[in-house]
Amino acid sequence: MRLTQFAAGGGCACKVPPGELERVLADVVPATGDDLLVGVETGDDAAVVRLDGDRAVVMTTDFFTPVVDDPYDWGRIAAANAMSDVWAMGGDPLVAVNLLGWPRDKIPFELAAEVLRGGADTAREAGCHLAGGHSIDDPEPKYGLAVTGIADPARLLRNDAGRPGVPLTLTKPLGVGVLNNRHKATGEVFPQAIASMTALNRDASRAALAAGVVCATDVTGFGLLGHLHKLARASGVTAVVDSAAVPYLDGVRSSYAEGFVPGGSRRNLDWVRPHLDASVSEDELVLLADAQTSGGLLVAGELPGHPVIGELAPAEAGVTIRVR
Repeated sequence: MRLTQFAAGGGCACKVPPGELERVLADVVPATGDDLLVGVETGDDAAVVRLDGDRAVVMTTDFFTPVVDDPYDWGRIAAANAMSDVWAMGGDPLVAVNLLGWPRDKIPFELAAEVLRGGADTAREAGCHLAGGHSIDDPEPKYGLAVTGIADPARLLRNDAGRPGVPLTLTKPLGVGVLNNRHKATGEVFPQAIASMTALNRDASRAALAAGVVCATDVTGFGLLGHLHKLARASGVTAVVDSAAVPYLDGVRSSYAEGFVPGGSRRNLDWVRPHLDASVSEDELVLLADAQTSGGLLVAGELPGHPVIGELAPAEAGVTIRVR
């Protein structure tokens, strides 16, 4: 049974468009308090609340419709993606609960057990307790986790802490949005995309903390350009991207040339375009804006073993990203 055929979107590409989301949030009065270290103001990856001098709680949630047809792999991908927000803040996932929506009259409920098994296996790999959750009867299948983590409040990775002169490192190649779009349309399976989406960002997060990095985010539904725009805007800098240094999964460019592009990728580019100065082709920009599911970390710092794709520079009026 092809799970991707039961949903209009898939993975993080089915996120609400970033511009529309920001318009809605503009009318929401943010929570405040001395112990709320990270709230909604900069659109960071998770909320962070101080418990005491050396402990803070990191809280996030993420769920989405099927990004692949295999239920077990979908569960693994969704769990890795949800926990990634904790690692993107410099924390470690401690406990999570399942979030499941299932069309019981359309898809055998036994397949939901495979989704949950995939999530449980990935949580176990991460050393995160997975205990219970909530399920509803839903017209479209959806799965994810609500995750609580722990972090040192003095050693967070924030999206507003970037400074000029710092290199930008990307820890996973781009292109899963394109390959997932092709998978949904044709049924072709791309093991390289599944391997990338199920790979945990735990080691990259710990390496960033060990290197003294203070600024990072993960690359998911808003694409590299979208998440970099948020980081540069929050930090008051301009990001410079060397497009030739950005890695892509095998098969991405050929699939893109055949027309397999998520609608979310084009919406990402439209949102960032007013703040963008680029000397590359439109096709290259769409790929840089490709909506990722369980993508890598974008780190303001250099991590051994991962490509440097650009740097942060002093702020320029009206420009948050330069692409060359």
